[in-house]
Amino acid sequence: MMGPGLSAYLLVAAAMFGVGLYGVLSRRNLVAIVVSVELMANAANLNLVAFSRFGGHPWGQALALFGLALTVAEVVVGLALVVLAARSHTSLDVDAMSSLKG
Repeated sequence: MMGPGLSAYLLVAAAMFGVGLYGVLSRRNLVAIVVSVELMANAANLNLVAFSRFGGHPWGQALALFGLALTVAEVVVGLALVVLAARSHTSLDVDAMSSLKG
């Protein structure tokens, strides 16, 4: 029995990326924006693993693991910035943080 084809994986990854992009563009909460960026990065990793599986080369999976490590580092820095913003402002609303403008 065969599993789903490459197009199914790419469709799921495109849907994940689209939901993440919509979240980044429409949300005003910093935590929701960080979660949406994480969803977009996971969609890119899904593409890497799918092409690796159907292409027969393990480099995509190795690159996806490297991408996961970078994503974890990005989330740690992003959440640290969210905590600093929460301490200095009353809300996490992006529009309310006009003091961040240079």
